Amino acid sequence: MTIEKNLNGTELSAAIAGRLDTTTAPELEASLKESLDGVTRLVLDFAALEYLSSAGLRVLLAAQKTMNKQGEMIIRNVNETIGEIFDVTGFVDILTIE
Repeated sequence: MTIEKNLNGTELSAAIAGRLDTTTAPELEASLKESLDGVTRLVLDFAALEYLSSAGLRVLLAAQKTMNKQGEMIIRNVNETIGEIFDVTGFVDILTIE
């Protein structure tokens, strides 16, 4: 997995590529935790995300809870496979997906 972050004022964009699973979820979690101070808008780009496990979902849920307190979180460019995972798990009701 690779994470490409770009901070523009109070908006943090992060492009996630590869697999977000048990092995890589802690890396994303740590990366977001260190970057969210003062951020009011978090945009996650999943255009290159190939796989999402329950460990990845847990990280997204934690990020959403943090952003609920300080702004908003948006997920963009979700492919059909990841979209199905969000649908089946009910995350479509929790996350803002564009």
